[in-house]
Amino acid sequence: MKERVFLTVVVCLVALVYPVPSNSQTDDELKRYEAAVLFSSISKPDFGGTTTEAGFGGRFTLNLNRNVAIEAEGVMFPRRCFDCRPENRGRLNQFFAGVKAGKRFDQFGIFFKARPGLASFSRGGNQTTITPVVGGFPIILVDSRRETNFATDLGVALEIYHSKRIFTRFDAGDTLIHYGNRRATLFNFDPTNGTVFPTEIPLPNKTIHNFQFSASVGFRF
Repeated sequence: MKERVFLTVVVCLVALVYPVPSNSQTDDELKRYEAAVLFSSISKPDFGGTTTEAGFGGRFTLNLNRNVAIEAEGVMFPRRCFDCRPENRGRLNQFFAGVKAGKRFDQFGIFFKARPGLASFSRGGNQTTITPVVGGFPIILVDSRRETNFATDLGVALEIYHSKRIFTRFDAGDTLIHYGNRRATLFNFDPTNGTVFPTEIPLPNKTIHNFQFSASVGFRF
């Protein structure tokens, strides 16, 4: 259902491309600031392979010249993912700020982007409290908490210029999320006294690649 809604939004944005007027943009005509509303999807790893989440957000851009811009973007994915891997659970919020550079033509532009930032999961971290019980399984209390990780957005962007002020933009890229030190709890059985005791083992740092696509409508001023 979410994929259908997102696809409908993309189709509507693509439909805006056809009535593109032919307006040449000089450095004087190019507006310095841009604000856009966007819809986004990200594919995250889960236990069965990958799961795709749909979200929305906004972006603000400062055009330094026709080819280089600085921009900041925030995206929120409202669904709480419970079947994702432990470090990906809950609601995902993203924030990126970085550089967009490329070539701007009369009716469209192609850019590369490199934007460091943060990826925060509302239930990505767990605080485990373990109370041993002789002759049986221990009592385990797990308190989920928000976990914020360093992330980087690398990709390309295609912009369609409908006028000097209105444009649509499509982004595709790799969202790299770096996960820091984590711990996993294993349970061991002692046959000599019939007790079960937990053991926490450290997990190494890792960086996961996630494909992300966005479609947006923007206004220059």
